[in-house]
Amino acid sequence: MLKVDLNCDLGESFGNYKIGLDEEVIKYISSANIACGFHASDPLVMSKTVAMAKLNNVAAGAHPGFPDLVGFGRRNMNVSPLELKAMVQYQIGALHSFCVANKVPLQHVKPHGAMYNMAAKDEKLAIAIAEGIAEIDDSLILLGLSGSEMLKAASTVGLRAKKEVFADRAYEDDGSLVSRTKPGAMIQDENLAIERVLEMIKNHKVKTISGKEIEIEADSICVHGDSPKALEFVKKIRSSLETEGIKVVAMGK
Repeated sequence: MLKVDLNCDLGESFGNYKIGLDEEVIKYISSANIACGFHASDPLVMSKTVAMAKLNNVAAGAHPGFPDLVGFGRRNMNVSPLELKAMVQYQIGALHSFCVANKVPLQHVKPHGAMYNMAAKDEKLAIAIAEGIAEIDDSLILLGLSGSEMLKAASTVGLRAKKEVFADRAYEDDGSLVSRTKPGAMIQDENLAIERVLEMIKNHKVKTISGKEIEIEADSICVHGDSPKALEFVKKIRSSLETEGIKVVAMGK
């Protein structure tokens, strides 16, 4: 039987600002990438999100980003590998505290936004992230873009890695994600998203924004929690996967 993880970025509210439908979305996923306070979230939101993951039997992961609340961590930053490693370790430590307090194991680490996209192409940044994770706990899984430098870096430092694909994002011909500044970067049609997800899981292929078909591997499917259609997407994707006989399980299992 085919198996796949279904993940979503959660815990991205901040103070009085609510982002996403976390309480509903979490019912349909197997792994949660929980914001760690730099690009989004705050200590109370982090604590509540970890507790919510436990209640719904969803695996918890750290979702570190650049310290950019206004830009939601989606703006590139000029940082050294040493700075990046420290940022990642700081945020893993913060979320891990709430996992310990709630008696929830930390399963994985998935960088957020610009950090994720930069490290997907930059070997030095990817190594910094992988080393940062391994130095804290080498049993943690690094969740990275399929075909990216992050997966190579994980292998280099002896860290487990899982290949991530996106249900709601378009791809460039080189396998990178289309920039959100470009038209067509986000997939808005749920049926198209489902069709693409099934093609990636069953046939290891995806059609790029230019119409080219490229090879891709999928251990985990991501739906963005801040998307207006996040709830509809996860519901329909989960239902479609199960109809196709594909079991949804956390990436650590």
